[in-house]
Amino acid sequence: MKKTSTRLADGRELIYYDLRDDTVRDAVDRRPLERTVTTSEIRPDPLLGDRVAVASHRQGRIYHPPADECPLCPTRGDRLSEIPDSSYDVVVFENRFPSLAGDSGRCEVVCFTSDHDASFADLSGEQARLVLDAWTDRTSELSHLPSVEQVFCFENRGAEIGVTLQHPHGQIYAYPFTTPRTALMLRSLATHKEATGGENLFDAVLERELAGERVVLTSEHWAAFVPYAAHWPYEVHLYPRRRVPDLLALGEAARTEFPQVYLEILRRFDRIFGEGEPPTPYIAAWHQAPFGALEEFEGVTRDDFALHLELFTVRRTSGKLKFLAGSESGMNVFINDVPPERAAERLREVASS
Repeated sequence: MKKTSTRLADGRELIYYDLRDDTVRDAVDRRPLERTVTTSEIRPDPLLGDRVAVASHRQGRIYHPPADECPLCPTRGDRLSEIPDSSYDVVVFENRFPSLAGDSGRCEVVCFTSDHDASFADLSGEQARLVLDAWTDRTSELSHLPSVEQVFCFENRGAEIGVTLQHPHGQIYAYPFTTPRTALMLRSLATHKEATGGENLFDAVLERELAGERVVLTSEHWAAFVPYAAHWPYEVHLYPRRRVPDLLALGEAARTEFPQVYLEILRRFDRIFGEGEPPTPYIAAWHQAPFGALEEFEGVTRDDFALHLELFTVRRTSGKLKFLAGSESGMNVFINDVPPERAAERLREVASS
């Protein structure tokens, strides 16, 4: 992998990740852009104890542009975009309309390929590995920023999810706090560790799932399963078999094997609902240990956390979506219409030939 860092016309950082070491990236951003002005603010909720990012400048962000005006495609002739070069393998750049900025963290966009009509599932193994390397590199770089406590790499796909740019891409959020979902996991870790005299909860969950009926696929270094209490109609958790706290600690053998496993899962997701159906909308989310202090989670260290990816769709059956209605949105109690055991069975049925 070759990494080349540059600046866009408004001062934002852009980084090319290339497969070839001899690739030259010297294209200049020719757009007449003013410096980006953000109004991001983190406000704590005194009742729930969580935080809300208020970012009014995002109201003006680009919304469903036509394909020939996509800002994530490479620059071609007079059609100028966020990527100054005429081609790229993987690109990461600071979001022009970030939810988090300055002391409130940082938001980045990750473009998986220059092919506007592709998806992550269409990538070659070599390309998928390059994306993994980019995620890892950005996790490392962002973790050293003084305002950052947790790094979250994720992909939203599909208009049903709320995606406003159809080009295959993901995002990275660098939070200045430990997110509520991660805090819940850490509290469960601490409680289980104390109750069992030191047993790791992630290890116990993985062992139980591998012995059960919800396994989707396994390999030497990875295991994918539908969790016992899946919140979403089709939800898969992907774990490295050797527990590590983050992408930085992932071993070379697991990194090498990741593309074939992850691409297979994504392709199965696109086959869940049968031939002729539109691509399955999904969210793919990497869960990594926070880089901040963990004193409030008594007895828990970063090494107790288990890196894993959660992949889920809001589609519950052909042409029907799972909406977060009263119970889910009002009380955070999910109601799942698809039994996890049936979801796992279906994901095994649609395995590649």
